[in-house]
Amino acid sequence: MKTKVTMQDVADKLNLSKNSVSQALTGKPGVSEETRRLVMQTASEMGYTYAKRQGDQAESAASKRTIALIASDYAFSMKSFFSDIYLSIDKELNRNGCGLVIQSISPDQAESLTLPAFLQDRSVDGVLVLSHITTPYIQAVLDTGIPAVLIDHHHPALQADTILTNNRFSAFEAVRHLVELGHRDIGYMGNIRLSPSYYERLEGVRLAAFELDLSLQEQWLITDAVEDSECVRSRLKKLPSLPTAWFCVNDGFGFMVNSALQQMGLRVPEDVSIVSFDNGYLSQLATPPTTTMNVNRPLYAECAVERLLNRLDKPELPLTETLLPTTLLVRASTGPAPERG
Repeated sequence: MKTKVTMQDVADKLNLSKNSVSQALTGKPGVSEETRRLVMQTASEMGYTYAKRQGDQAESAASKRTIALIASDYAFSMKSFFSDIYLSIDKELNRNGCGLVIQSISPDQAESLTLPAFLQDRSVDGVLVLSHITTPYIQAVLDTGIPAVLIDHHHPALQADTILTNNRFSAFEAVRHLVELGHRDIGYMGNIRLSPSYYERLEGVRLAAFELDLSLQEQWLITDAVEDSECVRSRLKKLPSLPTAWFCVNDGFGFMVNSALQQMGLRVPEDVSIVSFDNGYLSQLATPPTTTMNVNRPLYAECAVERLLNRLDKPELPLTETLLPTTLLVRASTGPAPERG
């Protein structure tokens, strides 16, 4: 007995979402003419006939897109930064009439390359990957063929649309602010293995040093720091000397460096200035409040959703990498460099 060909069969054949196939067959906007012709030709060859007179409710359900948002357990725990992006994504998808499903990826799932069921059975139309999981895991997501956009992460091995902070130029601006205050001895605090973003911010510090004729001392470039108050204090106390200013890769490190320096008897900013990154709540809770690079998180969401919906409508578009700027928020943690004898 011959099996009835379904719309999902056509979608799977073309590696498209069921919604895109429905739009193509019904003549609705949302897919390119090239895609529409390809869908109609494939449907005809497979023996699929679209029943145009279906209930309005069924048609509405078929046209609503479902988007998945996945991130590591660690990323979802960073409420000061990623929760704002998640809430903005939810709002942006609602505005575009899309549903949202969310899945946190544990370290064990990442290690075993275990994908959520909705990715394995291709029951979502698109996927947003928030921050870094692991490169092999994200590649496994991309290998499903479901259109995807990476947010705040990229890698040379991953071929996907990406929405990123311009980390290098943002770090450059942070260091230039310190130099304009007279600082010439500047340190870096972070862990470049945790995120490509942190490595790029180190590159931005080095670029600023090159452009502004600074001499960076390697002992002050702490690139393997553990984001823990006691660990940060221990690293600072072991240094034979201290810079007059620190660039910290995120507000958490900025908060901890601030606290550690004051426990060591130094004043912020009279003795040491601090600039951090993200404009999360820790930069505002610090005493004094931390000068930071503000990331426009709603813009992240807007660009990511717009790019993914464009990808769903026009699969043939070239892959793009979008760099979003930051703005310097000057607060009380930065001041003129102290005079040194």
